[in-house]
Parts: sequence; structure tokens; C-alpha cells
Amino acid sequence: MNVFAPTWEVPDASGVAVGVFDGVHRGHVTVIAQLLSRCRKESLVPGVLTFDPHPVEVLAPAQAPPLLTRIDRRIELLRQLGVEWVGVLDLRDIRSMSPEEFVTSVLIAKANVRLVSVGLDFRFGRDRTGDVATLDELGRRHGFDVAAVELVADEEGVISSTRIRQLVMAGRVSEAAALLGRPHRVSGVVVRGDARGRTLGYPTANLPLPAGLAVPADGIYAVRVRGAIEADGVASLGVRPTFGTSGVRLLEVHVFDFSGDLYGKTLDVDFVERLRGEERFDSVEALVDQMDKDAMAARQILSS
Repeated sequence: MNVFAPTWEVPDASGVAVGVFDGVHRGHVTVIAQLLSRCRKESLVPGVLTFDPHPVEVLAPAQAPPLLTRIDRRIELLRQLGVEWVGVLDLRDIRSMSPEEFVTSVLIAKANVRLVSVGLDFRFGRDRTGDVATLDELGRRHGFDVAAVELVADEEGVISSTRIRQLVMAGRVSEAAALLGRPHRVSGVVVRGDARGRTLGYPTANLPLPAGLAVPADGIYAVRVRGAIEADGVASLGVRPTFGTSGVRLLEVHVFDFSGDLYGKTLDVDFVERLRGEERFDSVEALVDQMDKDAMAARQILSS
């Protein structure tokens, strides 16, 4: 178990939320807020136990979902919420443990828990034989409380990582942002392209799409750029059909009012709103005309 804490040690007495927390969305924020409130009242150090890789990737690799956040980003977001340490568990190291072994070897020996917060559907231990009732019984035996947290919902249903992934991959990034509490982010290192955008009056920073992460549907998006620079922009995500390219998906970001060199630098691209789907144009002139309209629309959206 890798533990990230101010002292690089597990605290003496802690309150811990256990879960994957992919995306660290609004539902997770509510869970963490409840944990922090109780920890303050009981003088416990708040922390999170999360998993990397995703448990489904271990148990059923063919069904593993694309992630909303890599582990480093997930830790960053959790720390921003106010937890003081984050422990990262690899299911491959603990899947053979019985429920009681997990409690004694991880929750007690590693995290010194006095409070454990989990979802109502929480399962743990070998063959997922432990549930909330099992954890509650073990808590009474070993001296910690269990808080079973109900799933957070809005008018459309439960706020879940699965629901957000579906929205992102359908290109409905503004709806996904409403559930995440921030825009969905794709990060990458800028690589050299064919410089075609520069000849069209729209130089772009080209980012290969990261494997294993949820990526929006092909199309044109209003984006905010962070990392090496902070600016607004318009992005094209897709295979550039007007030019009959290889079919490899690429993220091309035109950064507004910027003319510097970004090659080799890391950019964080926040997807604010989808402007349209990817299209094939009959001429370069028609493409540039549409690009002008896209840039204007993106500026208007990002300035509001």
C-alpha cells in the first residue's frame, strides 16, 4: 500500500472513506464532506483508501471502464477536498484476504481506523464475501464505527462515475461537468504534427490521446488550457476527415492569443462545451470559414 500523507506515515487515529472515487465527482464530494465533519467532531485525521488499478481491471479486464482520472489526478482532487492522507490499494495484493484479514491487516494495522465510511453497496474480502453488515460486525469487534453512505442523486438519477463516463464519451461534456463539479480534463504532452493548422491560420498544439482514459466523442469543443500555459481555446478531436488522414484520433488545440512554442510541454485540456460534431468539408476554404465560426462561438462561451 502506498500512503500519501504530510508525514509519509499513516495517522494514529483516522476516519477513512473507502472506494475507487474515479472522477472525484459531486457524489464523492458529499461523502468526503460528511467524513470531514465527523472527523472534526471526533478529533480523527481524515483519509481515503482508493484503488489502482481499477478493481474491474483486476477482476474482469475485458470489462474495465476507461478512467475519468488517473491515480495522480485523483489524489490531487481528494487532497483539495481536505483529506490529509490517501492510501492506494492494489486489489491484486489483497483479493485473497478474508473480510476479517482485510480489516485487521489494512484498516487497523495500516490506517488505525476509528471510523470507516463506505457506500451501501460496498463489498470486500475474498470473492467479495463481505458487505456493510459484515464490516459493521467487525467494527464492533475491533473498535471502529461504520458509516454507510447513501448514493447521491439528482433529478436524473444517481451521480456515478459510470453515468459521467457515458456523458463524456457521448460528447455531452457540459452535462458531465455539472456532475463532476468541474470540466472533464484530458492531459498530454504536445507532439509535432504536420503543421497544417498553421497554414490555415489556426496553429494547434497536438496531443496524442491517453490510453485507458475516458475521451469525449469526436467533434469541436470550447476548452480551457492549463498546465504549461493558462488560456482559452478551441479544440478539434477526431481523425481530420477533410484531409483523408490515417484514421488515428488526435486532440488538436488552438490556443487563443498565443504564438509561443509548446512542443514537449504538458497541457491539461478542460472540455467546457461541444460546439459540433466532426465534419468533412469539400474545400479548405469551407473548412476555414467554419473554423472562424467555431473560434467565435468558443470565445463567446468561454467569456460568459
